Amino acid sequence: MANALQDQLLKAGLTSKQSVKNVKTQKRRDKKANVDDGSAVLKQQIAEQKQLQAKKDKQLNEQRFNEATEKGQVKGLISEFIKFAISIPKDAETKFNYTLEKKIFSVYINDKIQGQLLNGSLGIIRYEDKSYLVPHKLAVRVNLLVPQWCGYLWDSSAQDAVAQVADADDPYANYAIPDDLMW
Repeated sequence: MANALQDQLLKAGLTSKQSVKNVKTQKRRDKKANVDDGSAVLKQQIAEQKQLQAKKDKQLNEQRFNEATEKGQVKGLISEFIKFAISIPKDAETKFNYTLEKKIFSVYINDKIQGQLLNGSLGIIRYEDKSYLVPHKLAVRVNLLVPQWCGYLWDSSAQDAVAQVADADDPYANYAIPDDLMW
């Protein structure tokens, strides 16, 4: 006795089996469409949490920057990385790209400086629309105090993690990678 009315309409010849199937299918589809799995609410909660976290991070960075400014550390740091900056050679041909706050910046360097950047003895600081090549320790200090100025900083722990993953399951381990590949 699933649906007595449908059975009576079928016996009377007022409807067909195909139309009954179509009605059942449509009811099932409507029922599925109306079911709320809560994903919209969950997505909204996650987005709100991300916004709150971003606001907290921004406030914390501003607080650190203000404290450092009060102590005069930022001015000293600016003068220090300007003083110790390595001059970019005029005859440099190699383009070195780095990202800072979701933007890509480029610096033209020579092979010697490229090697120093890639082995971690130099870093790149971007301040007032100018890039400075500075020693690694100074770049680390700038990154701790004002992270939005640090454009490129070699990280040995990340490099080690990548090397371990690459060694474990690298199907191309036997193939040599050209040294002149740059993005």
